[in-house]
Amino acid sequence: MKSLRFLSAEAFVSNAEFARKSLSSVTHNLFPLLFKASYLLEQKEVIHDLVENWPLADFNMGKLLGSNVDYQEDLSHRTCSVCLESCLTGLRDYVLNRSSLYMKRLKVVDLTGIKDVEVQFCECKKAMGRWTRTQLLCKLCSELLVYLQQNNTGTFEISIDVLIDLYVTEWNYELVVQALLKKCYCPLKICCVAFRSDNLALQKFFYITKLIDPSLLRKLEMVHNVRLEMEHLEILFKSIHFPLLMSLTLPARTFNVQRFTAKDEQVLTNIGEKMGEMMQLTELSVSFSILTGRLQKLLSPLKTPLKMLDVSNCSLNHADMTYLANSFHANHLETLDLSGHNIPDFYLSIFFKLLSHSSSVLRSLTVEDCNIQDTHVNMLILGLSHCHKLQEFKFFGNPLSSQALRHLFTFLCELPMLKNVEFPVPRDCYPAGITYPVDDASLCKFDHQKYENVAKELNLILLKANREDVKASTPLFGSYDAAVQETNNELGTYLIKSFKETLEKLTVSLSKMN
Repeated sequence: MKSLRFLSAEAFVSNAEFARKSLSSVTHNLFPLLFKASYLLEQKEVIHDLVENWPLADFNMGKLLGSNVDYQEDLSHRTCSVCLESCLTGLRDYVLNRSSLYMKRLKVVDLTGIKDVEVQFCECKKAMGRWTRTQLLCKLCSELLVYLQQNNTGTFEISIDVLIDLYVTEWNYELVVQALLKKCYCPLKICCVAFRSDNLALQKFFYITKLIDPSLLRKLEMVHNVRLEMEHLEILFKSIHFPLLMSLTLPARTFNVQRFTAKDEQVLTNIGEKMGEMMQLTELSVSFSILTGRLQKLLSPLKTPLKMLDVSNCSLNHADMTYLANSFHANHLETLDLSGHNIPDFYLSIFFKLLSHSSSVLRSLTVEDCNIQDTHVNMLILGLSHCHKLQEFKFFGNPLSSQALRHLFTFLCELPMLKNVEFPVPRDCYPAGITYPVDDASLCKFDHQKYENVAKELNLILLKANREDVKASTPLFGSYDAAVQETNNELGTYLIKSFKETLEKLTVSLSKMN
């Protein structure tokens, strides 16, 4: 529902030429209203001019586009390329605008409230993801600094903190480094609140981590092609302090206890102690590491309970699960990923104990490839029945029949806050004799027509229960990751290069043998 004020704002900005000429007559408190209306209508020229002449002390994208009394719809998930580019170029021109300095009140620009999603509802249908936002802001800062130096203008008196979630890979590394090195000279001060790195050499990762001012960092993600091992992590924590860090994601194979020595045990202890000093740390992802029997050593030093824990495919044993179920973390876990562990055969009772402890706060549960079968569905329903705050349930890759899925979906309709379900292809859609986990070669070799019929039945169950608000899907190749989607060309190029180098080394080795 739109208020009369918002409808009037839409009418005003819909005529871009008139709106741009009339901005000087608009009262300052109406700028936020006009900005949201312009963003909704994708009036790029009006957006640019609103930002260029912004009269207030702060510009917070999340709040400006979020739900408010004038228009309840949240637009912060619209990462419209046209609108965001207009915002950032408008910010650059705010600095260059020749209006008197006393009129410039802007001190903080917060771009962290933007949410990257799979489907864009804007007319251009083109999203500007986190990597591109990083690229554009750094490019504008560099261009702005060059212009100011060449023209010897007086805008160096302007200082605006720009809060942003940076995403750095090999392809934009040099540009970001140059912008950060010259930060103190630029009127737009890049303030990194969250930092994601991928496809980056360790030396470059360590260097840029120091440049971004780690004292401000709240979220650190090292993923995929950052070759960080346990020894490197120890060096990172010893050389750089992260006093405000709330969320930490480590790349696959950071830990591998299968080749641990006595020295490695001490390194793990040191890492745990350093994490214990991070008083704000509440989110931890260590997926695809081998942590068998060492979870307690890693987590017990933490003084703040975790709200998010991803230990998928970490080869946890019974002792690890027992520790987790009995730890003080269990009562605070809002997001939990235990994928890749054979829950029924090794941890069934402990899993349900963990579920009961976290049930009052749990919002997201992922148990993919956990060997949950038809015989376990009733117990699973019993375990989930107290999870009244559950919003997301992912159980792809489990050998469940279509009948078991219908039974489970009938129950899921009763969870009041549930919004997203990711379910497996029913076992009876695959050929007889299929083994789990299903390998990549067999993943798509199922009866697609039968699957479509089952999927329609499951959605009909939701419809009859008036749960159209629940999205149910089967992501064969994993859940949507906006960051990976945006940089898949670079990652693909890296993989091809790595494959080529491996073949060349193999050829050289074979030649020497001959």
